[in-house]
Amino acid sequence: MKLELKNTSDGSATLYLPELDEQYHSLNGAVTEAKHVFLEMGYNHHKSSNPVVFEVGFGSGLNCLLTAFEAEQQKRHTLYIGIENYPLGNEFINLLGYGKFISENRFNLFSAIHACEWNVPVEISSWFTLLKMKVDFTSQNWELPCSCDIIYFDAFGPDKQPEMWTGDLFSYIYKITRNEGIFVTYSAKGEVRRRLVSAGFSMEKLPGPPGKKEMLRGIKVQSKI
Repeated sequence: MKLELKNTSDGSATLYLPELDEQYHSLNGAVTEAKHVFLEMGYNHHKSSNPVVFEVGFGSGLNCLLTAFEAEQQKRHTLYIGIENYPLGNEFINLLGYGKFISENRFNLFSAIHACEWNVPVEISSWFTLLKMKVDFTSQNWELPCSCDIIYFDAFGPDKQPEMWTGDLFSYIYKITRNEGIFVTYSAKGEVRRRLVSAGFSMEKLPGPPGKKEMLRGIKVQSKI
């Protein structure tokens, strides 16, 4: 998989995938986008003291790093499950260097996230446990160890990777989400919102990160009957 490093507006880097003509993060600020969409509108919006986070599209590990840092700051015991079929090689992880961008003492945290074994839970810190699953999300030949409180949906865009954004997959996510669970994604496309509504989520449009007018958040108000 050919990848190219690109700088973004907030000083952090991202990766560009020529095959899809798509970036891993917004060129208007990789860290800024991740903090806004997934931390501010997702993790910090849920009130559980010990949340389970499920990320679709683990990618660079940026969302995981930010959540691990926030879990330590808030002293919230967090289980983080990330699913990824194409893990990044060390050369790209080192080039991105997100740990140093957050703070100098977070370099080791970012390294630990990528160094830990796949498909087994690993305690990264006293507040954060990580389970990285190397599987194809669309196959559904996998099973989570528990239901989830917060869903980070961070696959490549629906125009680039439509097989990740189907109604059937959203219905499956709904089933594994606990009541009052939160679904967040950077996309605000009408077709995405309609599929999530059909799956059972109560949807709202929220202000997006820099360069993007809106994003979506869904709430599982109660189990479908």
